[in-house]
Amino acid sequence: MTQSTEAAHNGNSGQLGWKQLASIIAAIIVFISLYFGLPEDFTYAPRVMTALVCFAIVLWAFEPIPLGATGLIVLVLMLVFRVADTSVTLSGFASPAIFLIIGGTMIVIATNETPLIRRMTYNMLAKFGSTSKGLVWSLLIILQIQAIFIPAVAVRTTLMIPITSMIAKTVGARPGSNLQRILFLTLAFGGTVSGVAIMTAAVSNVLTVEILNRYANINVTYFEWFLYTFPIWFLMIPTVGFLLLKMYPVPTGQQHHPKIKQEMKQKIEELGPITNAEKRASFILLLTVGLWLTEPLHGMHPSISALIGAALMALPVIGCGTWKKMVQMNYDTILLLSVTLSVGYVFVDSGATDLISNYVSTEGFLKLLQHPVLGLFIIIFLTQIFHKMISNVSTAVITLLPIVLSIATVANFDPLFISMVVGVTCLFGFILAVESMPNLLIHSTGAVTQKDFILPGFYLTIISSVITVIIALTWWQWVGLY
Repeated sequence: MTQSTEAAHNGNSGQLGWKQLASIIAAIIVFISLYFGLPEDFTYAPRVMTALVCFAIVLWAFEPIPLGATGLIVLVLMLVFRVADTSVTLSGFASPAIFLIIGGTMIVIATNETPLIRRMTYNMLAKFGSTSKGLVWSLLIILQIQAIFIPAVAVRTTLMIPITSMIAKTVGARPGSNLQRILFLTLAFGGTVSGVAIMTAAVSNVLTVEILNRYANINVTYFEWFLYTFPIWFLMIPTVGFLLLKMYPVPTGQQHHPKIKQEMKQKIEELGPITNAEKRASFILLLTVGLWLTEPLHGMHPSISALIGAALMALPVIGCGTWKKMVQMNYDTILLLSVTLSVGYVFVDSGATDLISNYVSTEGFLKLLQHPVLGLFIIIFLTQIFHKMISNVSTAVITLLPIVLSIATVANFDPLFISMVVGVTCLFGFILAVESMPNLLIHSTGAVTQKDFILPGFYLTIISSVITVIIALTWWQWVGLY
């Protein structure tokens, strides 16, 4: 991590390095420059919000202070500048998306009080992890299975880091070796890909659905999201595996690891037989996923299903979690997401997105977008550049998607089609360590360097873009997305 990132994550406000100070000064300069430099047709509310959003983007990109603290500052400034009614400014905190994250996080915490996830992981590795290829595919599949039940990619990655470190130690993967690189890059890229097809598996998916529902009056269910994105997910999983195995060949003498099978069997024996708590957790997890999948039948928002699952997990006899532990979640994340939604809502309601889209929607640009293949690649390219500039996926979605929806209105594009392209593309952060939470967490272990991400990340970015274009122009039309 960078110095500013470390300070932000540690929440150390007592020290302020020159890089952090420079970032804060840069954010203030950006705000002042935009506030006084925007054209006259930007009236008070859109002028302030455009300047404030760019101010926030600088702080979120460089993290001179914790992300949640930046969110709180932005929230206070929106209230002080009175760019919208208080009810609108605070509406992000009442969003169903926030309660979906809260409910899902509580379910994860309760499940982790049992050895269920570890048992599943150990069994998979014991069966298929005796070779280097088997280890790569096992890690990839484990991450995808976890995505069905564990909504936060940061949690999934954090759960797997100690297990992957144990594997690296058991097989004798030396620092800087191809074997170590391939194990940890599999965890980083596999974690990113795991968020594609399951709506609840990535916060950006939830935000995309929320914005579509609020501003385009389009409701995308859990099953519909899966239906639209499953082919991209299905193709990206083997792409990650084959690419890493090709780019980082493991010497013949390091391809077989009988110790892994022995180690995993020993771990399984230490866990003992399946407990009643694990059985109850499994039932509640399956029930919750079942409710998500059957949303078109019962009409309950996924947040309601998540809260039902959380409530069942907390009940004596029925559940497997203790209430005190279940409420010990990362409220920094909850605050950040709530503020991010509020920023997006006020950004749109102020009229800023319409004004920006009018300036962007030049005749030449709209003509380029009319070409199906070229237009899609342009949208994907611009989304990738924007994502890399600000790093934070949620911020990228909440600021870019409203503008894209406004452009879609001007260009007479299908809002669902273009929003799905942007939402999925924002997930694919492979090149930079700060581009996604899995990358950041893996990089912070010291097992891989930023240099290790660049080449495979570049290839995966190109391949994911091509896959997205192909699926968007074929599969999405076949299943009736547009």
